[in-house]
Amino acid sequence: MSYILAIESSCDETAASVCNDGIILSNIIASQKIHEQYGGVVPELASRAHLQAIVPVVDTALKKADVNLNEIDAFAFTQSPGLIGALLVGTEFAKSLVLACNKPLIAVHHMQAHVLANLIQSPGKKNKIPSFPFLCLTVSGGHTQIVLCEDYLQMKVIGETLDDAAGEAFDKSAKILGLPYPGGPLIDKYAKNGNEKYTFPEPKIDGLNFSFSGLKTAILYFIRDEKNKNENFVAENMEDICASIQSRIISILLNKLKKAADETGIKNICIAGGVSANSGLRNAFEKLGKKEGWKTFIPAFEYCTDNAAMIAITGYYKYLNKMFDNLSVVPSARAIF
Repeated sequence: MSYILAIESSCDETAASVCNDGIILSNIIASQKIHEQYGGVVPELASRAHLQAIVPVVDTALKKADVNLNEIDAFAFTQSPGLIGALLVGTEFAKSLVLACNKPLIAVHHMQAHVLANLIQSPGKKNKIPSFPFLCLTVSGGHTQIVLCEDYLQMKVIGETLDDAAGEAFDKSAKILGLPYPGGPLIDKYAKNGNEKYTFPEPKIDGLNFSFSGLKTAILYFIRDEKNKNENFVAENMEDICASIQSRIISILLNKLKKAADETGIKNICIAGGVSANSGLRNAFEKLGKKEGWKTFIPAFEYCTDNAAMIAITGYYKYLNKMFDNLSVVPSARAIF
């Protein structure tokens, strides 16, 4: 048996997970509420919150997995990308465990881990997982990519955003509407009861790349103009506005994903990342998959947003391939995938 203890601290969640031979035994997440009053993540506050949470989070993950620290075979951590101060906390804590236990250290790329979240298995049941090769649309607050996965650790980005990520488009649109942070889930909530009444432009970007900055600007000007006509426009039409915004973001994502599937001929298609928890995207993705004859895969909700289980599963496959790192490894805010 191979036990991997993983730590995730790339942004505003402190998380730890234990996996055994690829089966996730625990996945503990401590979210930071302090950022809500500032309308976004404050890097310095995130780092301090990680310092406070990391010991109890790791301890809880070990206890839930019923594993002793000395039984751990390797320690994995998020090396990149993310907030550098937040990453430093997880990196140095993982190094301290390696020194104390004399076990291997495994650095993990956060976006690679989001992709491999589709391979997570839970105790006592067999989850449906994709076979290789597969395509994965990874959508989060900081990244939007289409990834071609040929093997567990062989991946290639074939499409990515040229500016804002899809998660940013959701959150910035929510801010324009006066919704509190994080606004993306609130747009999803309001959209469920709304109609796609308003039309927003879809950018014409060559290839498989994305762009969301123009959409954000169009939404800003639309709301400005409508409020000049009726100052209560947003409050009176919140559900329809959110449904229209969400529909356009989803169409941008899925139109490019369909193009990638057509060009590669691949029928095993996944989505991952924080935005893959969006109910509208999940439903539209599965509907498109049925129409196109795809085999579709979406991680469970707890593995969509930032979590340590995805770091653990990635660390496990790197462990099998003896892809270890020495103590000189450092975190990187923008490491290339």
